[in-house]
Amino acid sequence: MELLQLKYFQTVAYTEHISKAAQLLNIAQPSLSLTIKRLEDELGTTLFDRKGRNIQLSASGKILLKHVNRIFIEIENAQMAIQSEEHHLANTIKIAISNPRFLTGLISEHINLFPTSKILQSIGVKNDILTSLKKGDIELGITSHPIQDDELESCLLIDEDIVLVLPSNHRLTGKNEISLSLFADEPFITLANNVEYSAFTTFLCEKAGFSPKIAFEVDSHLLVEIIKLDQGVALIPISVCRTLGLNYIKITDDSTTYPVSLSWVKHKTLSSSARHFRDFIISYYQDNYKMFKVY
Repeated sequence: MELLQLKYFQTVAYTEHISKAAQLLNIAQPSLSLTIKRLEDELGTTLFDRKGRNIQLSASGKILLKHVNRIFIEIENAQMAIQSEEHHLANTIKIAISNPRFLTGLISEHINLFPTSKILQSIGVKNDILTSLKKGDIELGITSHPIQDDELESCLLIDEDIVLVLPSNHRLTGKNEISLSLFADEPFITLANNVEYSAFTTFLCEKAGFSPKIAFEVDSHLLVEIIKLDQGVALIPISVCRTLGLNYIKITDDSTTYPVSLSWVKHKTLSSSARHFRDFIISYYQDNYKMFKVY
């Protein structure tokens, strides 16, 4: 069993497609298929279940993938130790987030404290962030609900209050709190390019007994403009409302909080900068707790 075989297996496992994996690895598809077949013969088990043109990990394949991920993590740990000795990557932080607002306000404070840190930040959906953490492409990930996986550590940063944003001249403006069910016939404005949050706000409406009538799906800046034109209402995190100066009302319904969590690989040795950044993120959310809650 060779590391190259295991790397090929890992790539096939995450793509669930021989042709796509071959393209990523820049090798011929027959050569990749033969490598996987030899690995299965060596282990005496089937690693993938074939379903048409697609494949899925078998029970044995899932076990192997977990150990293969650990092997490559340990190899990466060795590389990190060597590189840290030479100070090549000591100040580089690789992080992915599912929503840009999760680092809003936080990043400038961190740079002021650690001016030599280099942050490589990407945006992705929760499942992609999970995969990137396991593969070692990133060191930290911030998503909505905590990631449930025995290879990762997840820390709940905040359970942020979600409020209802209204135009300043709306008939219900001025009330301290209100039930979401009263807005069943109102047009709703949602945030674009955020599938997880859109699904969550739809869930809140359905729990209140109605399906939201989506009038606009826009970014946060256009949302402010459209609300001011009295074109609809929106379910928005309280911190966003405070940052943008939006008019909002507290919702009396249950489950109107949105969790934000930080994740990293359990057995991976983080660079000193990534470790400091992880601790800084946790402290920032603790210190600014009131910004994310309605009082």
